[in-house]
Amino acid sequence: MDNVRIAWLMPSLERGFYWQPVLSEFSRLFPQTIVFTGVWPGFSPTFKGRFVVKVVGKTKAMGKTRIMTRYSRTLVNASPSIIGHLLHFNPHVIFASAFSIWTILALLLKPWRGWRVVIAYDGSSPNIDCRDSSARLFFRRMMVRFADAFITNSRRGKAYLTEILGAKENRVLAKPYEVSTPSFFLGCLGETSAGKLPLRHPIFLCVGQVIPRKGLHLLLDACVLLQMQGCHDFTLLVVGDGPQREELEVYSKNHCLEHCVKWVGWVDYDGLGTYFQATDIFVFPTLEDIWGLVVLEAMIFGKPVLCSKWAGAAELAVDEENGYVLDPYQNEKLAELMRRFIDDPSLILSMGEKSKEIIASHTPAAAAKSLSDVVRFVLDGNEQYMRSDLIG
Repeated sequence: MDNVRIAWLMPSLERGFYWQPVLSEFSRLFPQTIVFTGVWPGFSPTFKGRFVVKVVGKTKAMGKTRIMTRYSRTLVNASPSIIGHLLHFNPHVIFASAFSIWTILALLLKPWRGWRVVIAYDGSSPNIDCRDSSARLFFRRMMVRFADAFITNSRRGKAYLTEILGAKENRVLAKPYEVSTPSFFLGCLGETSAGKLPLRHPIFLCVGQVIPRKGLHLLLDACVLLQMQGCHDFTLLVVGDGPQREELEVYSKNHCLEHCVKWVGWVDYDGLGTYFQATDIFVFPTLEDIWGLVVLEAMIFGKPVLCSKWAGAAELAVDEENGYVLDPYQNEKLAELMRRFIDDPSLILSMGEKSKEIIASHTPAAAAKSLSDVVRFVLDGNEQYMRSDLIG
């Protein structure tokens, strides 16, 4: 496979640090791999130079439709100069991110150049699926007809591709490929601000943008309920920043949560490991996330997870084993599940060990192997390579 040329078309990698472990392993298997993007944040020190990136023009978001508790629907304008780069590189296989303009261009050129095109659909969620848009569904179904294969992180993503868009089931591999590794964080582990604060255990950790879609306001409601029940021996550590932070800090102050809710602010991605290491339980109350890699990262560090059912990564949370899957809109239930860890700290260790066990098979090397199986399938048509479909 050393001679197989592979192109990744990813119009934006603005928050794409989490891709770097997998792309590094994939490029080890396929040295002639180039990642094309219009937005590149730069390499993490751990993976600098481990794969080739070419920035093509600029990617701009246009016509954004905002729904506060959902993803914003955006038309993405990616540079058409990708055509020249692809014609020059002439890849054997193209991995195209979702249904972008670059995916369309790759599919249009495919009959002429003989390329194999794989559509990577990270996962399914209500606003990303656009099931209420007949125009978008029409164009997506057309693209699906001409693609050679598909990859997705979740069963939910596979169901959308096959049941809604009409992809053949034997051409869709549902297996987590957006995964992380402890080595990404090990070089940056150290003391956190958590270690300098008088925090009460257990410490619940919430990481992400402070925006309505992430559901943090519902998590704070659950903390209020715990306090009303006379439960004060816990801490919620919030790592992240965003436009809703000031509003939620005022809410916390008005509801006397200052003693148990601590705001860390923005932390660089490779610095998150120190917070996973210093806390006890991870909470992900999102109202819509096609995947949710941060859940997997918490599991790597052996943390139980309280995961919203609206996250694709909920498929890796097993009720009563490594945590609980919940509906964040039901704040009484969320408070009840938090209290289980407060009342019985032994659950933290036992469920944390189960998290490590579940996540052990979902490594960047394993993800790269699954992606290589897709490459082999589209090149020689042997369906056995698509039978490793496995989640959990």
